[in-house]
Amino acid sequence: MTTKNHRLLFISILILSAAFSRLIPHPANFTAIGAMALFAGARMRFGAGGLVIPMVALLLSDVIIGFHTTMWGVYVGFVLVWLIGNIWLKEGGFRKIAIASIGGSTLFFLVSNFAVWMQGTYYPLSLEGLAACYAAAIPFYSNDIFGSFALNSVMGDLFFNGVLLGALSLYSRFALKPSAAH
Repeated sequence: MTTKNHRLLFISILILSAAFSRLIPHPANFTAIGAMALFAGARMRFGAGGLVIPMVALLLSDVIIGFHTTMWGVYVGFVLVWLIGNIWLKEGGFRKIAIASIGGSTLFFLVSNFAVWMQGTYYPLSLEGLAACYAAAIPFYSNDIFGSFALNSVMGDLFFNGVLLGALSLYSRFALKPSAAH
């Protein structure tokens, strides 16, 4: 197996592990799913094909967890976060990763709650209704481990981005390092 194939296999394992993390008990909104999208976009280097593995992983975990009427917003948000990683995070240090992670968390919040508003069930389809939807979504996160969306979802994405990107960096540095014995 080539180094490139080893790296792809390791990235795929990390992505599947991130998706699996949704199935085990965790604090609300503190999951690896947003980080999985950003990580896959940043490190799977074969264009839109790099979206297939994380999308399948997300879909499989949703088959187990269940679907709801605003799932389209979750998937659109996921793709947009993947695009942030794919376009902007090809290379980057801590600052760039942190900005991408916070931006991805915020974008996902906006898109997924936009989907709730678009249903027209809870809020009128007007700018006032959209503003009310976003305002109502913020307290939804207040019972999280960090006490708010701003901390729980963002901290989860920052933490899991660190884990995923750090694991790949260590793997690339040590496991894929050419042997001195050759």
